[in-house]
Amino acid sequence: MSDPRRIVVAISGASGAVYGARLLQVLRETPGIETHLVVSEAGWRNVEQEYELSRAAIEALAHRVHDVHDVGASIASGSFRCSGMVIAPCSMRTLAAVAHGLGDNLITRSADVMLKERRRLVLMVRESPFNLAHLRNMVSVTEMGAIVCPPLPAFYTRPRTVADIVDSSLARVLDLLDVQHSLSLRWEGGAQ
Repeated sequence: MSDPRRIVVAISGASGAVYGARLLQVLRETPGIETHLVVSEAGWRNVEQEYELSRAAIEALAHRVHDVHDVGASIASGSFRCSGMVIAPCSMRTLAAVAHGLGDNLITRSADVMLKERRRLVLMVRESPFNLAHLRNMVSVTEMGAIVCPPLPAFYTRPRTVADIVDSSLARVLDLLDVQHSLSLRWEGGAQ
């Protein structure tokens, strides 16, 4: 049996903790995937304010949980074999830190490792509207190899619930990670 594919999931302090939690749920149910979770202090605050699951329940969705202050954790090293990382949601502070190479906590250090090792890094940026600093930071991380993937709904899937909208955005993320899923319908072309 081959080793599992490792994926790092980070939850930072932007609105949208549901994206990180739901991503962990989906990856937990996907055979051959091992998840590593790291959450910022503001991320835990948003989990508490926005989401119905407890901290313990969120942590139980991951195979391994890392403290955001432990910059010596396994996921902070390029020698840690990993398929990719998703920051869901990604705050503008976290985006700025990644754009400027500030590995000042485990989320930003791990993101820096993804970039230097040329691994997949997906940033589900969450803010609206964007100011010029946000846009420049998005350009910067894109030029470095990251993928900026704001959670924007696709209405051709005809979502009926908030959960449908969340799954539609996460379907795009899973596609970017090359993880098979059935979260959302795929566009088959318009009627002739």
